Amino acid sequence: MKVLITGITGFAGSHLAELALKKGVDVFGTVRWRSRLENIEQIKNDVKLVDCDMRDFCSVKSALKKVNPDYIFHLAAQSFVPSSWSAPHETMTTNIIGQLNFFEAIRDLGINPVMQIACSSEEYGFVHPEEVPITEENPLRPLSPYAVSKVAQDMMGYQYYKSYGLKIVRTRGFNHTGPRRGEVFVTSNFAKQIAEIETGKREKVIHVGNLDARRDFSDVRDIVRAYWLTVEKGEPGEVYNVASGIAYKISEILKKLLSFSSINVDVVQQQERMRPSDVEVLLGSYEKFNKRTGWKPEIPFDRTLSDLLDYWRARV
Repeated sequence: MKVLITGITGFAGSHLAELALKKGVDVFGTVRWRSRLENIEQIKNDVKLVDCDMRDFCSVKSALKKVNPDYIFHLAAQSFVPSSWSAPHETMTTNIIGQLNFFEAIRDLGINPVMQIACSSEEYGFVHPEEVPITEENPLRPLSPYAVSKVAQDMMGYQYYKSYGLKIVRTRGFNHTGPRRGEVFVTSNFAKQIAEIETGKREKVIHVGNLDARRDFSDVRDIVRAYWLTVEKGEPGEVYNVASGIAYKISEILKKLLSFSSINVDVVQQQERMRPSDVEVLLGSYEKFNKRTGWKPEIPFDRTLSDLLDYWRARV
């Protein structure tokens, strides 16, 4: 069995590669010349890296022809919501055209792997209080360029399944975190700031954005386990929420992280960390996915945050 992971050097991609190796399959991953490899440092001799720029059709087709995978996990994307405001064109091109190139290359090559598309809970956007927990039937009201790009990926996946019979399964992943999370993302950013304060590399001030937003967080190791079950047991053409079913205020998450440290800090909100429009609450129901695959979250959130903080302590 051959597995191709786009974005293998990223946060979720590196954890998924580790899980796939434990399954005993051949693991391939797409990289670009500037890809940072530290996330896969421990497994780089066990995976096969393939040069591929998703925005270039010929590059994508060449990579797929070389690998001829049984499973594709499409995780690569411009995934930082704030960046989509400052670089909407890059976000749309990378996320939408990149995926389109994969679909068309699959058709041209006459192959038909099972393909999981990592979509996002950000697609739901503006959610009314009576609509939580959010199910897959909830209206999509995206509130950022990133969310719009994910809606396009999502609907494109459905369209190519219906039009051409591609074996595409879509997941709408809610927030996830853990070791290796990029420092620009909120939980990781907080953890890094705490680790730097502990070592005297930063003044005793935590800089924050919107602390009132409520988010449904899972451990990345639970998330990639869900991704694997998606290609094994998910129904092509369907979409599944992957969530914990618990939402925390961002302020609660900061409080939890600080509880693992002995430091005393001031908390200062910075305007540049605020979004032009923000999603007030994202709380998901994973009932549909659980019924199909038996998946449920297993790793307690406190352990996730503790592991994340220890990850940054080791790095700073």
